[in-house]
Formats: sequence, C-alpha cells, structure tokens
Amino acid sequence: MTLFSLARKNIARNFSQYFLYIASMVFSIIIYFTFVTLKYSDTIAEQTASSQKLGSLMSGAAVILIFFVFIFIAYSNSFFMKKRKKEVALYALLGVRNRQIGFMLFFENLLLGLFSLVVGIVLGFLCSKGFMTILIHLMGYDVVAPFTFSAAAAMNTGIVFLVIFLVTSFQGYRLIYQFKLIDLFHASKKGEVAPKPSMIVAVLGVLLIVLGYWLAMQDLFTSKVWEKIGFLMTVLIILTTVIMGTFLLFHSVTGFVLAMIKKNEKWLWKGLHVITISQLLYRIRGNARTLTVIAVLSATTVTAGGAVYGLYYNTNDSAKTINPNTFMYQSTDAEMDKQVSAVLLNTKYDENIEALSITFHTKELNSPSTFDSSDKRSYTVIDEKTYNQLASLQHKEKLNIKDDHAVILDIGYDKRFSPIYTGKTITTGNGHPLTFQSFKMQTVLNAGTAGITVVVADDQYKVLQKDGEVLRYRVLGVEDASVDLSQKIANQLPEEALFSSGPQDYQTSLEGVGSLLFIGSFLGLVFLAATGSIIYFKVLTEAEEDKSQYNMLHKMGVSAKEMRKSIASQVFVIFVVPLVVGLLHSVVALKAFSSLLMIDLAKPVLLWMIAYTVIYGLYYFLTVASYNRIITLNNRTEG
Repeated sequence: MTLFSLARKNIARNFSQYFLYIASMVFSIIIYFTFVTLKYSDTIAEQTASSQKLGSLMSGAAVILIFFVFIFIAYSNSFFMKKRKKEVALYALLGVRNRQIGFMLFFENLLLGLFSLVVGIVLGFLCSKGFMTILIHLMGYDVVAPFTFSAAAAMNTGIVFLVIFLVTSFQGYRLIYQFKLIDLFHASKKGEVAPKPSMIVAVLGVLLIVLGYWLAMQDLFTSKVWEKIGFLMTVLIILTTVIMGTFLLFHSVTGFVLAMIKKNEKWLWKGLHVITISQLLYRIRGNARTLTVIAVLSATTVTAGGAVYGLYYNTNDSAKTINPNTFMYQSTDAEMDKQVSAVLLNTKYDENIEALSITFHTKELNSPSTFDSSDKRSYTVIDEKTYNQLASLQHKEKLNIKDDHAVILDIGYDKRFSPIYTGKTITTGNGHPLTFQSFKMQTVLNAGTAGITVVVADDQYKVLQKDGEVLRYRVLGVEDASVDLSQKIANQLPEEALFSSGPQDYQTSLEGVGSLLFIGSFLGLVFLAATGSIIYFKVLTEAEEDKSQYNMLHKMGVSAKEMRKSIASQVFVIFVVPLVVGLLHSVVALKAFSSLLMIDLAKPVLLWMIAYTVIYGLYYFLTVASYNRIITLNNRTEG
C-alpha cells in the first residue's frame, strides 16, 4: 500500500471529524472565488458607475481573506496533529520512517485541500448568480445576474489556495521531526498549563480593558490625548491594551469568578456541578489564548459588520436630508425650464423660488475648534414665506422668525467644529446685521445646489435684496423618480445650473455602502465560520481526553442525562464567555464610531448582533451534540 493510498484511506475513515474543517475551507474558497469573479464581471461593470472602485474593494477583501484563511488552516492543523500524534507514534513503532510518515501527513492535508478547492470552485460557480444578484440588489439595481464562469477567477483561486495548502501541508511534514516518540504517545494528555489566578494579574487585565475603552470613547478630533499621542499610536495602544486585557481576563479574572462559585458547597455538590466547575477552571484559564482569539475575532466581525450595516441602514435618511427635493437646479431662463418640463412625469410639486446669495462678515462665528477661520462666508438666503411654503410640501414644521433675526439651516452641523450659531450676529457688506435665533440640522433646499441656507423674515429679506445676488431656483418633487430620469434632466442643463438629484445621490451612496456591506457580510461569515470551527475543534479535542472520566462516571451509575447537562454547561461557558466579551468590545467600538459620524447606529447594530449570535449559537448546539456522541459511543464500547 502506497503512502498516497494510505493517506486517502485515513481521510475516508476520519471524514466525519474533518467535516467542519472541510466545510469552513470550502466556504472560504467559495467567498474568495466569488470576490474574484465579481472583480472580472462584465455585468457589474455595465451596471455600476464605480466598477473600477468595486474591483479594488474586491481585491482588498480577497487579500484579507487569504491572510485569514492561511492562519485558520494552520491553526486547525495544529489541533488535528495533536489529536493524531498517538496514531503517528504507532506508525513509528511499526518501523515506518519519519520521512514516510511526514509524506503521508503531507499527502493527507494536500488531498483535503484539493478536495476543498474543487468543491469550493464548483459551488462558487453555482452560487455566483445568487451572490451577484445579492450584490446588485444591495447596490440598488433591479437586474437578474446571469450564470458566469470566469476562467481567470478559477485560475487565480486555484493558484492562491494551492500555495496555502502546500505551505500548511509542509507544516505537517515538518512536525513529525519535532517530537520524540514518548512525546507523541502522551501528546493527548498534555494541555496548556493552567496557571493559578493572580489578584495582580486580574486587576491589571481589568485596568487594561478600561484604559482601552476610555481611549476609544475619547473624541477623535477634540481629545487632547489623541492630539498629543497621535492617531496611529492611539489606535495601536487601544488594540494592545484591549487584547492584552482580554487575555488576562481569561487568564485570571474568570478563574476568580469560578473559584468563588466553587466555595458555595451547598450548590457545588448537587449533581455534577463539582466536575463542571473543576473542568471549567482548567478549560478557561488553560485556553486563555484560544478564548482571546475568539473574543477578538467576534469583536472584529461584529464591529466591522455593524458599522457598515449601520451606514447602509441610514443611507435613505441621509440622502433625504441632503436632498429634501427630488430635483433642484438654478434656473436662468424660461427655455431651460421648458426643456426640463418636457421630460418630467408625475410631478408632486413644481416651484420656482427666489433666493439671495450674500457674503456675510462672520467674525463672531469663529472659534478655536472651527476649521474655517475666515471672516467672510457666503450663504443662500430665503424668506420665511418661501421656507414655510416648501416646509409644507415636505411635511416639515414651519418657522416663525423675529425681525432682524434669522434661522440657519446647516445639515452638516457638528458641535465639535461648527460655529455656535444661536445668539451670534453676522453682517452684510452694507452693514445690515442678522442675529441667529436658532439653527436646524435640516433644510428645504438641496444642499448640493444651495449649500448652507439662512432664513429671514419677509420684511428683512426685502432689505437684504440690495446686499446680494438674486438667484432663481426650480425645486421639484417627483413621484417614482429614477436615475434614468435624473440623467435625462441633467442632459438638458448646463453645468453652471448646479443640478442636484436625490435619486442619483442616493444611488451613488447605495453603490458604495452596498458593496461594502456585501464584502463585510461575507467576510464576517467566513470569520464566524472559522471562529465556531476553532472552538469546535478545541472542545472535541478535549472531549477525547475526557472520555475516560465520563466512562468512570457511567460505571458509577451517573445517568446519561446528568452527563449531558454537565457537558452542555461546560460548552456553554466556553462559547458564551468569549462571545459576551467580544460583543462588549464591539459595543464600545461602535459607540465611538457612532459618535464620530454623528449617526444613530443602535437599531442596525442590535440587529447585526442578534444575527451573529444566532449563527454562533448553531455552532454551540453542533458542538454539544458532537461531544455527547463521543462520550455516548465510548460508554457503550467500554461498558
């Protein structure tokens, strides 16, 4: 029997144990193949105006995926090697040379990789239509994607993953030379040394996490800490303190918590609680590195996905804030309006309004935190009657403005940088003052055409007509407006008309954020699959070590129900603790992100966290079922 055939038979015999590992690799290959296919897709290039940018995003995502998959495969291999060291030792005892054993392990891993690669590319091709349709839908287009097979994408995927599998296969080959025979026989009994909990280490871990959280919650633009340390250094400090703190949390803090629970003797000696707590003390402290990786991966996945989904969720509201009117442009003659009217359909409202473009002296508005420190700024000025007319059409609250006062409409208002408007006075070049009675973070004119708008009383507007240039705008509310209609109108207008289109701006935003959501979601699913797989492999490796203990309990008369309950409790803690820590990290990160962009991410982030937790929970149930199956089969065999 050749080494190659022996490797093939070993894979067939242990296929059920390799299944989740293969499934994770196949899923990673499907996603990578999809990204590369979309990069070369003519359908995407035809539909999107930003196809070149999308191709760059796909390439960047593919690189991240390659890096992550390589680490995941290498990490998973270490678990399988630990589990099979006793089997390798038996080959050595039978006289098989290290070189031959190494080649057998090399072929096994390479065969698994090739099988995963073929299945991944085939399934990637079959799923490509669905994935492409999802991307096109997220980007706001109503197009059915065709089945496409890209030979370039298949070759790219094949080369990349063959290199990864060759490197990891060589890792398995080299591993056989790094252990003595006695080490191989006792490998399954060797775990990470469970350190004793230290109060100093526990306090240090908590303080490091608190420090990282505190730095993350400081405002990026106004914080003295960020200013003194620098952006990159501060980010590095946050990542370092949170990751180190998380490791120390699992290393000692959880040990203290479990030790305190163990002191409750009345509860401890009920059922198998004493065994559950004792094993958890080892599992959590002894596997601090693995649990830290899980927590950090969970935090990264939820933070990135939640942030992008939050932006996507708010795209429509943001577009409506910037463009309260479907279309708007500066009208200079009747012929221009006539040409636009010729292509319009289903108009809700069509208003021609007058406005003023005035340059004001704005010295009072300047402050140390204001980016624009000039003493003069130009604003679009409209009267109260015009504002209320448009506000009524847009279902907004009307204004009541005092004489010699004004209300400024600044949709980009940010208290960190924007002027303190209320109570401040600006003056025209002819000396007419205006005092702001309030400001609003909304507008009735499209910001792309009118910019920041100032609303004054009707009588005051007549006085200001001598201080600025009179402008005429046409504002349109259109039912079922589309990008095509927007393009038709744009073709009728010169560039100086400053045409702004709600549908076009919304579509542009949706393209960018939709593609990010697509990439982030599928990368997140890969990370989630790998995260669940890592815990699965780790727990089942420990299940093999625990077989004798549970068999002893079985012989002592402990019921299968009690053993299943103990197993479920242990695995639950191993799954939930890093998940909770990861979600807590992501909540802080997303809170900081939300404050930075001044948008409400609560609802989309909560939905994203629930979705992540549900899928993550499926791995828990799968792991518990597999653990119970191992113990049950062993008890039946051993009696």
